[in-house]
Amino acid sequence: MANLDHTAIYKAYSNAKRIDGSKVLDTSGNEITIEQSKVDTARTELDTEYAAVKYKDDRAEEYPDWREQLDYIYHNGIDKWKTDIIDPIKTKYPKP
Repeated sequence: MANLDHTAIYKAYSNAKRIDGSKVLDTSGNEITIEQSKVDTARTELDTEYAAVKYKDDRAEEYPDWREQLDYIYHNGIDKWKTDIIDPIKTKYPKP
């Protein structure tokens, strides 16, 4: 097995319970024969699923700390907070 992509293996083989070294085992401890093409397909699906929600991670990294945001709201109001802090980040990282 050339590529030990655990997440993709578990997605491709729902009966996989454990990966032990280079062996993939089912719930009974029996070895599962892995086809790399199935693992590659599962990895592609996982990557596509993540790309659809990546904007959430990008936004979360860029938003200021919640304390800073609350202070901004207190001093400037919610409308100003939306236009100055929230909207620019949502524009930078739009939903796909």
